[in-house]
Amino acid sequence: MSKIFEITHRDAAARIGKLVLEKELSTPAIINLHEKDCQIIDSGSVWKRAVPVEQNDNKIIILPHKSLPLQTREEIIIELKVPLDNSNRAHTGLVVHPFTTEYPESELYVLGTAKQLENRARELVDSIIRLKENTRADSLLYAPALAAPENLALLLYLGVDLVDETFPIIKGYQDIYLTNSGEFHLDRLHEFPCACTVCSSKTPQEMLKLPKKERAQLMAQHNSLKLGEELRSVREHIRSGSLREYVERQCRARPWLTAMLRLMDMQYDFLEKRTTILRSNTLYANTPESLNRVEIRRFAQRVLERYTAPDLDTLVLLPCSAKKPYSVSLSHQKFINALGQNRKFVHEVIITSPMGVVPRELEVMYPAAHYDTPVTGHWDLEERAWVGGCLRQYLQKNKYRNIIAHVHGAYREICESVADELGLEFIYTADTGVTSHESLKSLELAVSGLELKNTRKRTAEQGKLDMMRATADYQFGKGASDLLVPDDAIIRAPFPKFQLFAGKQLATLIPQYGALALTVDGGIRLRDHPYYRVTIGDFIPHSSILAPGIMDADPQIRPNDEVIVIGERFLGVGRANMSGWEMKGCGKGMAVELRHSTKIDK
Repeated sequence: MSKIFEITHRDAAARIGKLVLEKELSTPAIINLHEKDCQIIDSGSVWKRAVPVEQNDNKIIILPHKSLPLQTREEIIIELKVPLDNSNRAHTGLVVHPFTTEYPESELYVLGTAKQLENRARELVDSIIRLKENTRADSLLYAPALAAPENLALLLYLGVDLVDETFPIIKGYQDIYLTNSGEFHLDRLHEFPCACTVCSSKTPQEMLKLPKKERAQLMAQHNSLKLGEELRSVREHIRSGSLREYVERQCRARPWLTAMLRLMDMQYDFLEKRTTILRSNTLYANTPESLNRVEIRRFAQRVLERYTAPDLDTLVLLPCSAKKPYSVSLSHQKFINALGQNRKFVHEVIITSPMGVVPRELEVMYPAAHYDTPVTGHWDLEERAWVGGCLRQYLQKNKYRNIIAHVHGAYREICESVADELGLEFIYTADTGVTSHESLKSLELAVSGLELKNTRKRTAEQGKLDMMRATADYQFGKGASDLLVPDDAIIRAPFPKFQLFAGKQLATLIPQYGALALTVDGGIRLRDHPYYRVTIGDFIPHSSILAPGIMDADPQIRPNDEVIVIGERFLGVGRANMSGWEMKGCGKGMAVELRHSTKIDK
């Protein structure tokens, strides 16, 4: 566990942290090992007979290392590794080859030959993920001589904490002008697109007339300024939880960066356990890569694995709406009015890109009520395959006697394909637009013509309880609803701010997240549930719980998850600030922000 590095903000594998030694360094950061006040000292290469570095408890000392080419065979990497001598070092850094499989304990890892990984997306992604998965959560990663304004967002999204200005400076001496959208040769520029001190003082033509050394220094200065500007921009995206949207834009700068993002998305487990469970900001699904976002895949997976459909015979499939949650939109109000008194006999499920299928009971859950996507009326093959696959799997798990599809256009084509594949019969009620008078009347007649009076039904109050049950299972795992939402529970407050009572208040549905916030009594009901528990020692916390105080934590816990904290004489509920696996491995940082707590008997 690190005593010098604390992570304060997370967005997937990217994080903002504080490295506290002689002075505080906020990460991600641009460092210069040659500066006297740099908090990291490089002992140098063994090949160059590095001079031993004096002991300094206020610095991270990168131990002597051997630089090896990228394609060095594994047996040679092992044979030539430098014996570790960190017995008298308070804080050490290690240079590791990208293809190594051995990661001795260290505060800092330096990705050796990182520059050779440029334009090699697969090797870069694999090497960093392998390193991150085999080292402590609070260790630092430095990728030297690789960062440029155009690729910095991707590097930080992958988990790099420290970079340097080597690459921008080299490019400056090559008369190459860097921006966050690509690079330009100086002699091909007609004007500078930047307003930094360098670019605002000269034109490209004037720059070309300068002596080589002076020109190179100015170009390097501009390139370094752009790298710093990009770093500050990325840090703000991490804080606001919008880095993924930014990365999807930035990866278009180079084909290898687009490949890098797609390869990262294929490593679902790596990103999922580092991705928050919910946010308050909008998820913008603007690109084909958005379909592979953890938040979207995780929602679809939980619908299949954790959601239990109500015991009703008739399913009504509906299209999505621009306004969220769907049920407050004008189109869905028309659907609800068309169902009329027969609504109590049917189960409503929304089909949508990129979410797949959204049961009405989960329509306020993040990200079902928090996304926006371009609407053109045209669905590409990837969207059709994804939504069709989600619908197919849902219908394979959940059986209905009747299926009404009130959909049109691509929605209907997807339904027809799934119906043919599964051998099911759908009743289609929207030959024209779904909100036309004719289509709404057709929906009304289709439902009323099914002789539903002898089939299963649920009251409006039961529907509210089903929403709370579905949300509980979605958040805390299957079976949580049996403990938290008894049959005699009641719902107070209007939609979507439901409050759950069973004698005492147990939980509140928070509409900006679509998630349940527990009371102490709700936590007591879930104390024997095996999931989303954090165990602490024999002490009584007050406002928050720091990572060193955690004895155990459910590895399923993700940032912003609602958790139950249990100690020998304590029970509390609150929001996780980090994943469960991080709670057990970090030496600093707030693990859980408590909301309510109580003392309990041993």
